[in-house]
Parts: sequence; C-alpha cells; structure tokens
Amino acid sequence: MSVSTSAPERAEEFQELRPLLFSIAYRILGSVAEAEDTVQDTWLRYATSPTVPASAKAFLSALVTRASIDVLRSARVRRETYAGPWFPEPLLSDPYEDPERSAELADSVSMAALLLLERLSPLERAVFVLREVFAFGFPEVADAVGRSEAACRQLAVRARRHMDLGRPRFEADQHEREELAARFFGALRDGDVEGLLTLLAADVQLVGDSGGKAPALARSVVGAGNVARLLAAVFPTFARTAQVERHEVNGQPGAVLRDRDGNVAGTLVLDVAEGRVQMIRSVVNPDKLGHLGPRADLWAVVREVKEKMRR
Repeated sequence: MSVSTSAPERAEEFQELRPLLFSIAYRILGSVAEAEDTVQDTWLRYATSPTVPASAKAFLSALVTRASIDVLRSARVRRETYAGPWFPEPLLSDPYEDPERSAELADSVSMAALLLLERLSPLERAVFVLREVFAFGFPEVADAVGRSEAACRQLAVRARRHMDLGRPRFEADQHEREELAARFFGALRDGDVEGLLTLLAADVQLVGDSGGKAPALARSVVGAGNVARLLAAVFPTFARTAQVERHEVNGQPGAVLRDRDGNVAGTLVLDVAEGRVQMIRSVVNPDKLGHLGPRADLWAVVREVKEKMRR
C-alpha cells in the first residue's frame, strides 16, 4: 500500500488513466455508451473507496474490467433478441495510444475483431483484452477477473485459439487499405459498377445493422455483382442528397453518412484483405450513433433519395 492520496490527486490519476479505462471497457462491451457509463461508475467507486492502491493503473483497470463483465453479461441477453445483425457501436478514434502496442491496439478495435470477441465468454473476453491487447501481467489479470493465474492462463489460451481461427489469413497493411478504399469510394461516388467489381472479393458481403429502427441499406447482400449493382444504384443519388464523409471507423477505412444538414445517418466500414474488399458493414441504428453527433432522420433521407431516383 502507498500513503493516502487526496481527492484532487485521485481525480488527477483517474483523468490520466481515463483513455485506457475507456479503451478496455469498449473492447469488452462493444458499446461506446456502455463503456462511458462503466468508466464513470469506475470513477465513483474509486472516489469513495477506502483502499489506497499501490498502483492506480492496476486498481482502476481491475474495477473497470469487473464492471464491464457485469454489464456484458446482461447485455448478451438483449443482443440475443436484437432485430437483425448486431454490430459494435462505431468508434471514430481510440483515445488510448501506446506506440509500443499500436498494432495490437489497432487490430483489436476493428469491427471484425470485436465481432470475434463476441464469440468468447465474458471472462475469456476480459482476459484476452487485458493480456493480449494491453499486455497486463497475469497477476493483474487474475486480480481483475477474480480467478487464479493458472485459470487465467487457460482462459487466455482458449481465447487466442478462437481469435486466431477467425482472423483472415492475409491482412492488408494500412497503405494498401487506404489506397483501395480511395478507389472504392471514388467508384461509389460515380456509380461505377465495373470499377467496384475490380475492388470487391467474389464472395463480398454487404451487411447492415439497423436494429429495426432505421431503413437498412441491406440486411445482407452477398456476391460482388449483387453488391456492386446495389451500391452503384443508390450512392450517387445519396451523395447528391446528403454527404459521404471519408473517415476511419474502428481503425479501418470507412465513412460517416450525413444528411444535408450534417446530421449523422450512419457509418460504413470496409474489411480489406488479399487486395479486395471482403466485407462492408453499415451501422444505421440511431441508438448507436448519438455519440457521433446529432442524428439524422434516415427515413426522410431515404424518401428523398427514392424520389430523386424515380426522376
């Protein structure tokens, strides 16, 4: 134990560690709103705790992890009854940076990685995030999840196995992803079916998460021809009616879709591997977009797009 810390000192420690705490919670939960609430709950517990930890980082990371596990267990029940495909809430920038682990951090926040994490049990997910992403020692991991070090090592092995089985064999580097994404969004803007076909994998999927609360571009469309024709038919008109703002989403190339007033209508994110776009994910559920800014009435946007397409 260290000497007692004052309330201002605790507040300063917490603010310094807040980016890390959010990044841990988001990877466990896949929700910006739930991660922010969990971090706030962690602060309240820390501010009123009689414990004076030797390491504020270890203590707060354990608190946020335990709280995240509890939230995840209840959230999983809701996700089982979710209308249509469920995707994590889009994250435009990760507040935590560590140059020594930049590759692990970028990979672990992608939509594909977060969906793989969904396959793990809450304990496996927490152990994987703490150990593999943030490089916590097993004693710290064990304290955070309330299991022995031996049990945590087994959980880590199982989690790594599941994650490795689900990852693409050949992943693109950042330069390749950005170059391909620039060509993709150029073809999208122009409605260039042939151009899109040269960029899409033969078995590409276009999948939308609307939660039943917004008109999805598509729940699921499979195949380069089908996806290219749908995108080429819709997006040139959409771009004249609204805005397609290029932006990195969850560390991957993507875009934020906005209405004519700049309100957020949704996001797109691309999975790129082997020189092709393998997956296009859209999130248009308004409940998942509030942290990005004022939300658009996507029904009104779609009506306007359809009217323009009929002319």
